[in-house]
Amino acid sequence: MLARVWSATIVGIDAVKVGVEVDVSAGGLPGIVVLGLPDVAIQESRERVKAMLKNSGYAFPLRKIVVNLTPADLRKEGPSFDLPISVGILAASEQVSAQLLGDYLFLGEVSLDGTLRPVAGVLPIAAAAKPMGIVGLVVPADNAQEAAVVKGLAVYGFKHLEEVANFLNQPERYQPVQFDGIKELAKSQFNGPDLKDVKGQTQARRALEIAAAGGHNLIFVGPPGSGKTMLARRLPGILPPLTFEEALEVTQIYSVAGLLKNRGTLVSDRPFRSPHHSASGPSLVGGGSFPRPGEISLAHQGILFMDELAEFKRDVLEFLRQPLEDGVVTISRTKQSVSFPAQFTLVASTNPCPCGYFGDAVQPCTCTANKREQYWAKLSGPLMDRIDLQVAVNRLKAEEITTQAQGEPSAPVRQRVQAARNRAILRFKDEPAVRCNAQMQSHHLQKWCLLDDASRNLLEGAIRKLGLSARASDRVLKVSRTIADLAGDDPIKTHHVAEAIQYRTIDRMQ
Repeated sequence: MLARVWSATIVGIDAVKVGVEVDVSAGGLPGIVVLGLPDVAIQESRERVKAMLKNSGYAFPLRKIVVNLTPADLRKEGPSFDLPISVGILAASEQVSAQLLGDYLFLGEVSLDGTLRPVAGVLPIAAAAKPMGIVGLVVPADNAQEAAVVKGLAVYGFKHLEEVANFLNQPERYQPVQFDGIKELAKSQFNGPDLKDVKGQTQARRALEIAAAGGHNLIFVGPPGSGKTMLARRLPGILPPLTFEEALEVTQIYSVAGLLKNRGTLVSDRPFRSPHHSASGPSLVGGGSFPRPGEISLAHQGILFMDELAEFKRDVLEFLRQPLEDGVVTISRTKQSVSFPAQFTLVASTNPCPCGYFGDAVQPCTCTANKREQYWAKLSGPLMDRIDLQVAVNRLKAEEITTQAQGEPSAPVRQRVQAARNRAILRFKDEPAVRCNAQMQSHHLQKWCLLDDASRNLLEGAIRKLGLSARASDRVLKVSRTIADLAGDDPIKTHHVAEAIQYRTIDRMQ
């Protein structure tokens, strides 16, 4: 007999519906043949499923079994097809009812004793299930809440194949999993580092606040021990919490990357990714024969922190230029091309020279001018153009180190940031693709960043004196808009532009 079970596979972060057709033939030698471009994990499922059915008390048909995965020209990979293949064999051999197979989608890895193990990529499949004409999902119990985040979809989570078989034979005995992702997200609290631990560094703290309010890229330049990394790691604590839609986007990426198995249901905190300076280009943007998301996609809606930026290889840093501008990264291979979202805020830190002490008031620099020039040559002009806030961080004074006084905590700063973001959200209410000031395009600047004569003259003087490019001058306007939002001002004033300009004074430090 022939049975068809629906499953799905992931291409990039998009789900593609896959039909699992199982034919149990009366003729031919006993065995299982899997067709439809299966990978090694799916080929191995033949022996897994055979042993599992016997150990679970079901009769394994001693006939030729042909499993066809459609569409046949799409490569399928991963162990998530174990469960649909098992259900298809049981249905084709009339050991379970096939009545529900056309409405439900099955995903899961099976152990040899029949236990269902969680798999990656369940959430994006659940999000795409309704347009596929799917009524509900049958998944391992550990994936159930992840899939139940999607509204209007009946999700059933089971721990053993026997429970799946009982559900197919008597579905009225089971209830779908209930989960309210919005309520769970509202309960979450950020428990990361707090700004109150930072002593001094008034300008750097101000830059953090502006970066959080507008989503602006930021770099700290200063000697070792001045607090660059400490400051950067406190940026997530002042960012506004993820909305439900943003959390869903981030969680889908983490689900595809296989990072959700022990992370609950929704990613509630904004991502903070910190790759080592030995990282390769593909590890940042994603890659592989069948591409998977890289660090910049895992930082979507959050922070990509690159400590010791000048220690990264120059060709690796150039991988960042296009994602920083477009908010998406496209990976092309001969067999497929996929796009991953990459709307992140870049935060970087670097020493001013190889020895780290150029410009320091206490310890002299031992580097030659040629060494400093080679050091900074790794940071190309186009890359620095894309960094809105460039802040010099000096070492603390003796009295600042020994004092016990704490700085302003993260909570009130976060409130100011949220108020500024709310102003931007109201401003861009008719443009859902723009969520913060850093994402404005040229036509937005013409509408929302109008300057009076004094401010325009100030900006023109800075362009001439600092040699700012058109892109860098646009970013000055975006930062000015954010500074005005933090102050609660509708028009951009001269002192807003002046403050924004001071964050462009180390474009090419030598």
